[in-house]
Amino acid sequence: MIQINNLTFQYPTKEHVFKFPNIHLKEQENLLVLGKSGVGKTTLLHILAGLLQPTQGTVKIDDVSIHSLSHQKLDAFRGQNIGLVFQSNHAVNSLTVLENLQARLFFSKQPVDPKKIDVLLEELGLIQLKKHYINELSQGQLQRLAIALSVIHNPKIILADEPTSSLDDDNCKVVIELLKKKAEQTNANLVVITHDQRVKSLFSNTLTL
Repeated sequence: MIQINNLTFQYPTKEHVFKFPNIHLKEQENLLVLGKSGVGKTTLLHILAGLLQPTQGTVKIDDVSIHSLSHQKLDAFRGQNIGLVFQSNHAVNSLTVLENLQARLFFSKQPVDPKKIDVLLEELGLIQLKKHYINELSQGQLQRLAIALSVIHNPKIILADEPTSSLDDDNCKVVIELLKKKAEQTNANLVVITHDQRVKSLFSNTLTL
């Protein structure tokens, strides 16, 4: 469950103040946030992830006001409850696909379950690549690995920043459907932030900034 109330943000060196609408998502409710470049989409996602502190307003995830937590508790909360899918590759290049997922579970303070990892890799079509290094993967495979890294620890919220921007039409739909499926399986909220109008028909709940 996500609640956003009276949220604003201003970068220290900028005059413009971003003002965001109130958002209330029930359990398993998804949201697509659309908008052109510069309207604050990624800023909103970073506030939701606790990576930016809002100028004012509150963000609650599962009734936890995340910006009232100490840095240490916020880091722990994020690691255990939030899954992030970034535009660019955030996997560790010196590790294999398998080792990246093992590390994600370790830092989430969850048991490293080989069967759980294999099931997820099989579902995402990556099982044959689990011993491959990151620079051996295609763009589409990297996108699917990003999804695996965002959901392996069963987060309460999955945040995806422009997950389809570099994909063709077929893979665009595949990636969004995979995100929705994994969110449903783990009872998570999925928030996708993008300028990609192709995904609009795949969501029933849409907000335009």
